[in-house]
Amino acid sequence: MTVPKPVSVPARLTLGPVLYNWPADAWRDFHFRIADEAPVDTVHVGEVICWKRQSFIAPHLPQVIERLRAAGKEVVLSSLALVMSPKEREAMQALAAGAGDAMIEANDLAIAGALAGRPHMIGPTVNVYNEGTLSFLAGRGARRVCLPAELPAAAAALLAAQGLAEIEIQAFGRLPLALSARCYHARSHNLHKDGCQYVCADDPDGMDVDTMDGRPFLSVNGTTTMSSRHVDLLGDLADLRRMGLTRFRLWPHSCDMVAVARLFRDTLDGALDGTEASARLADLLPEADFANGYAHGREGHAFVQEALG
Repeated sequence: MTVPKPVSVPARLTLGPVLYNWPADAWRDFHFRIADEAPVDTVHVGEVICWKRQSFIAPHLPQVIERLRAAGKEVVLSSLALVMSPKEREAMQALAAGAGDAMIEANDLAIAGALAGRPHMIGPTVNVYNEGTLSFLAGRGARRVCLPAELPAAAAALLAAQGLAEIEIQAFGRLPLALSARCYHARSHNLHKDGCQYVCADDPDGMDVDTMDGRPFLSVNGTTTMSSRHVDLLGDLADLRRMGLTRFRLWPHSCDMVAVARLFRDTLDGALDGTEASARLADLLPEADFANGYAHGREGHAFVQEALG
């Protein structure tokens, strides 16, 4: 596959929305610290996984948005990833109608339809795999697209080269892989989704799922199946930049995300070697396993040392 020539565009870091059920005060304080200390350009806020959680963070949203904007961050409102009930549809329509000048990330095609004709973003839970899909969405107003995790870097570079929308790839954290109408977190505690008692709050980085022989396999976060390993593209950033990719998403976890963001910023700026940065990342998350296989066109759980081509 022919890799497009790189473009001279500054690299930008995005902090994705918190996917987990954190205590509301902790969620607020996390974003306050991100506003004050993290070298990221864009921050996403909003409930993506379960609309029942939205009521917890809603009282803090105005303060968080104001603090982030005052710090010079672009703020994006992320929508629900799976819209099912009439109440959820009404909430997403209200989000689309009441966002004002704020950019919205559509994580479900239902809200993408409601945003047609105005600038918006497309999130990684919408399957954008080829130029045709990208062209269709861009024609309806999508200005930025965060690609699904499983696309190899070469395919992402080809989409970026189309110039139809800004392309973002997921560069750190557990990856959202699949959505379900059922809540696996609740079922694991013998609870029904409607009476879940918010047991997902017991797992601030997702609930680990092992195989029958005890090997790490996946992670569960409410209705979402996530990767067990954390993606780490620090060692690939230089190659990704040469391929013309300019925007990289970090997924929030309960580790020191300011330190994580600084590793990525320093590596993108050439102040830190990618291999050394990955070693420091491992020190920040001593219990985590890392992977970059998807970017290399390999199985997602692999960690590949070779250069991207």
